[in-house]
Amino acid sequence: MQAGSKKISDSESHISRVMMPTDANIAGNVFGGTILKMIDEVSGLVALRHCNSNVVTASIEHMDFLYPVHIGDLLTLDAKLTYVGNSSMEVTVNVTAENLITGESHSAGDSLVTMVALDRDGHPRPVPKLVLVNDQERKAFAEGDERRKKRQERALKRKAQ
Repeated sequence: MQAGSKKISDSESHISRVMMPTDANIAGNVFGGTILKMIDEVSGLVALRHCNSNVVTASIEHMDFLYPVHIGDLLTLDAKLTYVGNSSMEVTVNVTAENLITGESHSAGDSLVTMVALDRDGHPRPVPKLVLVNDQERKAFAEGDERRKKRQERALKRKAQ
């Protein structure tokens, strides 16, 4: 392992919280914004653990809501790095909703978030390289690199407008 590099398992994080009435609309459905806030929090935690510096959200590549979440459900978010660039880190978040009365669990959503490490002056700073230990991690990293290239292309098009 290279000095200053880290494995995916070094920074993966998990958070859980029971959904309360303030998290939902009058029909008892949890607001998407509540789930997005939790996704942003756990993504930031993963990135912070990887680079040990201030991080900010650069983009949410996608957010797929797959199953409704209700008041009383235990929402669990499992997050890990899939790609690391120079200063950016891509975090995959899987969301699970568990009905604590019936014990039923469902995949409630998934998201892909890009975080950027900042130095004390608020400028992007280098982050540790990622050590990939299996074919699944190498495949996810290659896919993340392709997404990074597409994000850069979109940014160049916006600048040109």
